[in-house]
Amino acid sequence: QVQLVESGGGLVQPGGSLRLSCAASGIYFSRYVMRWYRQAPGKERELVAQITSGGSTNYADSVKDRFTISRDNARNTVFLQMSSLNAGDTAVYYCNAILFQVNYWGQGTQVTVSS
Repeated sequence: QVQLVESGGGLVQPGGSLRLSCAASGIYFSRYVMRWYRQAPGKERELVAQITSGGSTNYADSVKDRFTISRDNARNTVFLQMSSLNAGDTAVYYCNAILFQVNYWGQGTQVTVSS
């Protein structure tokens, strides 16, 4: 059974930082491209960051230089370090694992940026 379990979300003040984690089980983790998406109320889900099996990363322009995606293949976990958070980053953040036509999603973790 495949599971992607996100954690680390919460309420943070503008300018603050959070680190999201996504623990995967039931997949050959190191082979998968791992992505973080987010979805704000009333908006479409958007791709935030991606890390390939080889460690190459890509970011949405809106988070470049503020967010860092990383992975620990020994722990089957992908991380999203978020800094300089602003209200526009408020959303549910989802972990996604993709390999060719196979695609798995986590249940999401809420990130709220507010004073």
